Amino acid sequence: MRVYPEKLAANLKQEIKPIYIVSGDEPLLIQEACDSIRLALRQSGYSERDLFHVDGSFDWQQILYSASSMSLFTEKKMIELRMPGGKPGDKGAKVLKSYVDNIPTQTVLLIITGKLERLTQNSKWFKALDSAGASVQVWPIAVNQLPAWLNDRIRKTGMSASREAVQALVDKVEGNLLAAVQEIERLRLISGDAKIDINQVLEEVSDSSRFTLFTLLDAALSGNASRTCRVIQGLRSEGTEILQIVGLLGRELRSLSRMAALLSSGQPVQAVMQAHKVWSNRKSIIGAVLQRHESTEFDHLITRLAKVDKMAKGLGSGDPWDELTGILLHLAGTDLACHA
Repeated sequence: MRVYPEKLAANLKQEIKPIYIVSGDEPLLIQEACDSIRLALRQSGYSERDLFHVDGSFDWQQILYSASSMSLFTEKKMIELRMPGGKPGDKGAKVLKSYVDNIPTQTVLLIITGKLERLTQNSKWFKALDSAGASVQVWPIAVNQLPAWLNDRIRKTGMSASREAVQALVDKVEGNLLAAVQEIERLRLISGDAKIDINQVLEEVSDSSRFTLFTLLDAALSGNASRTCRVIQGLRSEGTEILQIVGLLGRELRSLSRMAALLSSGQPVQAVMQAHKVWSNRKSIIGAVLQRHESTEFDHLITRLAKVDKMAKGLGSGDPWDELTGILLHLAGTDLACHA
């Protein structure tokens, strides 16, 4: 059963499921969802906890052994399984399926994993777990939602903040929610219950931006040229391997080219995105970029990207970062250059 993160607390008050799967790639939101589950279990008498970390040498039989053995001091147990890769392999899949077939009483299994791809969510082991329990899929906070999210966090501490202060905080901690929460707490210690103004943020908050390849891609697809420049400059300064960006961007451009070709043949945009398995939270930006560009433009960008690949490998002349930036800005809807 799918449970949205914002409804998890209410769901836990109604009933405790025998299995929870918490997945995603935002550490703070993963942590908070798991903390909510752990708290609800402790309040319901689940005082024993067996913790397992999945790695290449993990013995999956430990899960079944833990499930079948109870402590002399408690009747309720939580089994916490941390599986960062999100793929249990054949052995793990069989054990998890066996666990579902014989769910022990007074035991809750909490599986914590990274972002799960569509293929994984369609696997037999995941469907079995989801059917028997609840899956909580955590999404990163979108850029346009970040000011409201931060403002809500600030209010919950008993403080308030001006719009300019919130926007300054967004710029300082872009993409790093954990740093944002830490900075809000630091501001609370400094300011008490006072209203935060922009000068306090500029003076007290450190620059905790954490850029990722997906941040860059979404900035370009969203048509945000200034943010695209800021992110690619940040990635370059952090020493990000340019070929990683080339690979990710290439896959996206080829997908966009195929979708644009179908749209030009008269197919409806929603049907095209559904056929190409576009996630619901990305449909708006994918739809927007498909409106900005024809399929021939995507093909041209793919050709330019191949040149970047050669430059990065020393097989072509020119600065690969400059050419890559030009491609991303064109994708964002502008041919203006970035300025440091």
